[in-house]
Amino acid sequence: MDPMKVVAGRRTALITDPADGRLPPQLPAAKARADARPKKSNDDPELMGLDERCLLEVAFGSSNASPPMVPNPFGQNFYQIVQTDHHVAIHTEVVHDTRIIRIGGTHPPAAIQLWLGDSIGHWEGGTLVVDTTNFSAKTHFRGSGTGLHVVERFTRTSPTTIRYQFTAEDAETWARPWSAEIPFNATAERIHEYACHEANYSMANVLRGARAEEKKP
Repeated sequence: MDPMKVVAGRRTALITDPADGRLPPQLPAAKARADARPKKSNDDPELMGLDERCLLEVAFGSSNASPPMVPNPFGQNFYQIVQTDHHVAIHTEVVHDTRIIRIGGTHPPAAIQLWLGDSIGHWEGGTLVVDTTNFSAKTHFRGSGTGLHVVERFTRTSPTTIRYQFTAEDAETWARPWSAEIPFNATAERIHEYACHEANYSMANVLRGARAEEKKP
């Protein structure tokens, strides 16, 4: 599936609630949390973000693999969805992540935190509803914290299209929950391996230099 370029009605925003298409105001606690995070350093690989290390794709406020699935502006947003009786798997081209959604069950304790969160799904007629919690503080989608809660709805609207809707809330990040809708269109294009750091010698050199510094007396 691939997010479509133009949506029905020619909406100008992915956000459907609030009606003005804008994110709700960010709370002071979110800014304080961001200020408390270790500052980015090009010399310390441990302080590089998950996006820069090509572990997640969250460029420009996107969130390709982890919910909510917001496409990035680079255009590489292909998904392969595989369904079984007990699971739904969503494989993302960028950055080669596969998200596993369990059908039924309960979330683990809050202390168990995952980059993609913990996703549990159930069916409401022909709509797959997915509830995701247990996010890691390293993910921080648009400033969110570990309290991020996302509810997604996948509805097939034709043999070739899926209506993807979600509501995101985090009482310590935004003043209110907000929702968005993104149509997905079937494609015959292939999903290719995404090798973010292939032939990127600077990353290898940074890691090698950091390990050498650690060995110094």
